Amino acid sequence: MSKINIILQLMLLLICITPAFSQQDVPGSKDHPIISRYPGSFIYHYEQKEFDEFEILLGPIKGSSDRDMQLAKKEKLEGKITKIQYQCPQNRSPLEVFKNYEEALKKAGFEVIYSARGREIAGLRRFLYPYFWNVYATADDEKNFFYLSARNKSKNIVLALGILPSFDGPKVFLGIVEKKEIERGLIRAEDIYKTIKSEGKVAIYGIYFDFNKAEIKPESKPTIEEIARFLKEHPEIKVYVVGHTDNVGKLEYNMELSKKRAEAVVKELVEIYGIRQDRLKAFGVGPLAPVAPNSTEEGRAKNRRVELVEQ
Repeated sequence: MSKINIILQLMLLLICITPAFSQQDVPGSKDHPIISRYPGSFIYHYEQKEFDEFEILLGPIKGSSDRDMQLAKKEKLEGKITKIQYQCPQNRSPLEVFKNYEEALKKAGFEVIYSARGREIAGLRRFLYPYFWNVYATADDEKNFFYLSARNKSKNIVLALGILPSFDGPKVFLGIVEKKEIERGLIRAEDIYKTIKSEGKVAIYGIYFDFNKAEIKPESKPTIEEIARFLKEHPEIKVYVVGHTDNVGKLEYNMELSKKRAEAVVKELVEIYGIRQDRLKAFGVGPLAPVAPNSTEEGRAKNRRVELVEQ
């Protein structure tokens, strides 16, 4: 057999086996238990985080400009985030894939929050871009853009599904949010230092007070200890200790309460853990710097916090 024939046979062999390997799921990926994949699809990108944020659409997004993004009705959620990207078979249409998912969610008892297709969501790719990998490896064919957001009956799982056309077949961008509280007691000195150096401040949620009081509760000890360890390991750092409240009650009262709570944290660090007083300054801003809407208990809980801000 000639060398040319051998090379041609090897090339044909590679052509035959490459699709089989390319259509395998990426290592470490899997379907989410609440919803499976469209038949014949494979996972080409997968990401899961125990606590992060994710946005869902609640209404149209008709363009891709900054203004379109600002005007779009959307909601930012937090919790355990799973993001799965599927490549569907080339001979299937985005509509067929969308209808399949729509029916599966209906049978699973999910309530649709928002559903749209075509020009109504012409800015979908720009909207998905911050949350998914390689979104623009899709076709700019707006009539085949599909989107759906839905929640389960218990309202503790929210799902968002974007389907975009591509030369290889429809691509599915699936985001699932399992609502949960951040594991507040797990903050470590290393986390505090890293966040302060990258963002200039860090929100602390593991310091507890009774309603309308400024006395630190005993269950706050693990968090206070980590703050003290951070300060001892980095003696060059000085911080403002800033108290925050929700918007329940009068502004003047909350301003004073937030300051008293910050002062209580400073006092604890100085008197119990030996941190120098000149490294700490207490301030209170009450409800003036929220990080979430005060219209829900979940949002109010996020707003009740202490922040360490590097001086």
